Order: sequence, then structure tokens, then C-alpha cells
Amino acid sequence: MTATTEPTAIVEIDGVTGFRDVGGIPADGGVIRTGRLFRSGHLAGLGAQGADEVRARVRRIVDLRADDEVAADVTAVTGVEITRLPLYLGSTRSFFLEDYSLGEIYAHLLGGGSNRLVDAVRIIAAGEPTLVHCTAGKDRTGVTIALALAAVGADRESVVADYALTGDLIPAEHRRATSERLAKKYPQSSHAWMLATESPAEVMRETLANLDAEWGSAADYLIAHGLTASELSALRAALVESAPTIPGASS
Repeated sequence: MTATTEPTAIVEIDGVTGFRDVGGIPADGGVIRTGRLFRSGHLAGLGAQGADEVRARVRRIVDLRADDEVAADVTAVTGVEITRLPLYLGSTRSFFLEDYSLGEIYAHLLGGGSNRLVDAVRIIAAGEPTLVHCTAGKDRTGVTIALALAAVGADRESVVADYALTGDLIPAEHRRATSERLAKKYPQSSHAWMLATESPAEVMRETLANLDAEWGSAADYLIAHGLTASELSALRAALVESAPTIPGASS
């Protein structure tokens, strides 16, 4: 398998940040299917046309936000099945007050949110075009998407590159304003500026390496937390298609 770090397909839809299809990433025995797994930030800013564009692409939505986030930014899409799986346990304010790094937050998600992560993967494994999102589409979404892709043998550096793309897709003005606001609100936090707006490749690379070290692999992590072998097979069938044969290529 030839590795690639090219970004996945960005879909420009007014009113939503970072909407993209993760298809096309090389995986063991093939490639990740296009039109099957999408990711984005929240959908509250969509107008009628944008909502139609989302509906044209997805049949299921997995919303990883907490109750207060959902109330503040109501999803502007109807006619699509939405499953809410809040991933953060407790107040996100503690991340800033205790000066968590991104890597520590991801370890927190994997340690405390395993049941919901498995539930999200089960929905993806059902095989319908599925959108996973949180608020910025960066951390909770990033961990969930990376976990699902890694579990079916997606090329590691391509998974990392897809995660790293997220911060670049957040508008620069929003990144700057958010960083300044959080720095003022949590002056004791050395990581505040990064938590809300950044997605460094090395953070996801280290997160997946730590997952492998502790559990063996992403697939082993999911199995250890309740995913069945048949569900793992379904996930692979849902996400991976055989790579096209190139005429004249040697075997």
C-alpha cells in the first residue's frame, strides 16, 4: 500500500465549517469509500440551500455535542436521522482551568467516552452515508473519525493529515478571536489558544500511537469496549472498498 498524505475532499457548503468526505484514504486491501463518511463542525449556520446540500449527501448524523452546545447552536437540518452521543463528561471548562493539553483531552475522551465512541462506530458500521460532527469538528469529531478509520487499517499518516486539516479550515478571523478570548478568560492556561483552534498532526499521531501501545490497535480498543467481531467486519465492509485494478499492472 502506497501511503498518501493528501487531504480528503473538502465540500464547500455555506454555513458549516470543515465539511468533508474522508473517502479516498488508502486502507489495508483497498481505499476508504467516498460518499460514506463525512465530518464537519456544527450545522446551526446552514440556510435552506446548505441544509439541502447536507441532506443530499448524508442519511445519518452523529452529534457529539453536550446539551448546552446543542441548545446554543440548534442543528438546521431536518429529515435526517440524528443520534446524539455527548462525548465530554463534565464541564469543558475544567480543561482550561486544569490546563489540559490536547493530547490529555484525547486520552480523556478515549478513557471516559469509550461507550459513546463504540456507539458512534456502530452507526458508521451500519453503512449509510454518515456525518459526524461536534462544535468545531476538531477534537471529539477528530478522535471518532480517526478511531473508525484506524480500526479498518486506513493509512496512518493520511488519517493524521485529515485531522491536521481541521484547524486550517477554521476561518483565520475566528481562530484569532477565539484564541484571544480564551487567553483573557483563562490566563493561567498555557494551552487555551490551542484547545479551541489548533489540530497539530503530532497530537493525533501520538494519540494513535498511545492507543496502539495500550490496546494493541484501534480495532482491539473497540473490541475491548464492546464492539463485536461481526460489527468490526461490518465497519470494514462499510468503509473499505477494493482498490481499482490498473490494467497492465504487475501483481
